[in-house]
Amino acid sequence: MRQATLLIIFGLLLSASLKAQENKKTRLAFVLSPQLSWLSSDNSSVDGNGNLFGYNFGVVMDRFFDTNYAFSTGFTINTTGGKLSYDPPTDMEIGGNTLENVSEATYHLKYIEVPLALKLVTNEFHRSRYYGQFGLYSQFNIKTNDGNGNSISEEVNFFDFGYQLGGGMEYSLGGDTYMMLGLIYSGGFLDVTDNEVDDNANLNRLTFQFGIIF
Repeated sequence: MRQATLLIIFGLLLSASLKAQENKKTRLAFVLSPQLSWLSSDNSSVDGNGNLFGYNFGVVMDRFFDTNYAFSTGFTINTTGGKLSYDPPTDMEIGGNTLENVSEATYHLKYIEVPLALKLVTNEFHRSRYYGQFGLYSQFNIKTNDGNGNSISEEVNFFDFGYQLGGGMEYSLGGDTYMMLGLIYSGGFLDVTDNEVDDNANLNRLTFQFGIIF
């Protein structure tokens, strides 16, 4: 089911991308977005153990191929993470040291993120318009620590990949400048951890998107 959904999304995004090349209407937005993130596991002995607060900032580009449809991508820095608890406790290597009987672990993660989405935008009404979007994201880990300043990059996979869906509104500030407010949910497909535990720990995020469109 997940593979079929992934193929459908990829096909729609590819079609949108090809059509977008025929149109010159492009807009850029600077985004600075607080977010809540957490980890979930498919192993019954591993549980998510709380949320972490982070942020996402960078540049997003919308390339319109019709009045109300755009291909959206960008380049952002994503500060995220989560906590996991282990029952029974497990041995884990952290910062080059082997720790025995670890019952919980905290992952503060930083990624370079590249989203790839199809955005649907309404016509303007009373200076406002509304949008929905869905698509995929890929991100590359650039820093990891355990919350106490200890690097645990060797405990995390370099690449993460997942899906996004959400929506919001754009409010005209005059001319082509808009303020953007939205809410986006992101769910990972891949295991972000790389340790002795046999599980698939996915990263999930709820992003409160705020941006200025130019």
